[in-house]
Amino acid sequence: MVRPFLILSTRSCKSYAEKVVEALKSNPEHLLFPQGFDYTGELSVLSFADGELEVTLHRSVRGKTVFLFTSAARNPGNLPVELCKLELYHTIDVLKRSQAAEIIVFEPYISCSRSDRTTRRNSVGLWIHYKTLISLGVDHLITYQLHSDKSKTMFDPCICSIDDVQTLSLLQKYLCDTSIPSHRDLVENVRENWLFCSVDAGGEKLARKFAESFGTQLVIAHKQRSTTKANTVECINLLSAVPFEGKEIWIVDDMIDTGGSIYNLARELSSKSGKPVNIMIVHPVFSPPAIDRITELKNDGVLARLVVCDTIDTHDIAPRIDFIEVIGSADLSARITLGISQNRQMADLIDVFSPEEYLLSREESKRRH
Repeated sequence: MVRPFLILSTRSCKSYAEKVVEALKSNPEHLLFPQGFDYTGELSVLSFADGELEVTLHRSVRGKTVFLFTSAARNPGNLPVELCKLELYHTIDVLKRSQAAEIIVFEPYISCSRSDRTTRRNSVGLWIHYKTLISLGVDHLITYQLHSDKSKTMFDPCICSIDDVQTLSLLQKYLCDTSIPSHRDLVENVRENWLFCSVDAGGEKLARKFAESFGTQLVIAHKQRSTTKANTVECINLLSAVPFEGKEIWIVDDMIDTGGSIYNLARELSSKSGKPVNIMIVHPVFSPPAIDRITELKNDGVLARLVVCDTIDTHDIAPRIDFIEVIGSADLSARITLGISQNRQMADLIDVFSPEEYLLSREESKRRH
């Protein structure tokens, strides 16, 4: 049984939501819906001369589940972070006032996810964002790859549940499709010559999952950050059980912000291996001077490939980094949206990916055809 639902989006996430709608319409389960079912609702934003704004809803949402796609990160309209958040809060308010039965915020990348703890007399951005959402009446929050698993402990499931969806299967499948031609290559080349490296101790868990899935060795980078300057790394120590020379190295992490850590790590690893390194991340934040640093790595022969997900819009940066490879997540978002509307558990919607099984299945399929 499918609950009636609508998909809405704030201006910052409109293009992404449109991709999700197209993916939903191409899903065979689309036939479960009545003919002509409208996935999308309409919102408009009125900006006043004094800087205030007002969001208007142009259709009824009474008794419906609403999936609200939003982002406070880089977006096609170049809307600043604070305006994106303000528009989100106004949109939730109008949905609540319009008697939506359930409000599900789908935020592919939560921009304040790194501000999740107090280390001195400081505010906690993720806590403020969460408290604002629940006070306005949000029932469920969905995101991709939170910066820290510990962040989820601040969410009270009795008030607002959270699904932190891991993108591991998307990334690993892309690697198999673009870099591993056969199961034999996985066994004889990848397992012998590839290394997966974390950017820091906090990213070890993600890098370890890659290494275990592909059967390779793991490299752990431990960075010493400056205590006086933000986004500044003083030194990097590398821990590895095998030599680096001649290895194909993949640096994996949840995001690149200014690129300082990646820049220094890539140069260190490339000098030790004698080859360009590869970078695979989920969220392409790319705050200045990240693009300049990445371009410099590419021009200097330090970087071979840069792979990211589309959890943050990349249209304006792609022309400046013409070698960037973007993995689409809209199909997965559509599957999650449809599954939740059917009350299916998240484990049924996200396949556990095995590179070995996938490659064997792919070869078997080719033989049949």
